Amino acid sequence: MRDALNQILSVNATLVAQRQNEDMKKISGWAAILFAPTLIAAVYGMNFDNMPELHWAFGYPMAVGGMVAFAGGLYWMFKRNKWM
Repeated sequence: MRDALNQILSVNATLVAQRQNEDMKKISGWAAILFAPTLIAAVYGMNFDNMPELHWAFGYPMAVGGMVAFAGGLYWMFKRNKWM
């Protein structure tokens, strides 16, 4: 009886650890997705004078589009690998 109880507790602990690993995958994936736009926005927030795209009419839309495309690409990759 004691051996069976030990095995049941061991299986339960393994299942809990597996669920926690799945949650950590999702949290890490969302952190990476949110990091991508933050990185691009940080470069644009530095107020450099010699950034050629600042004087270009499509500079801001291209930056926002890059943020969306990068985050969307990461989401698609994580979804394909079953992290999301």
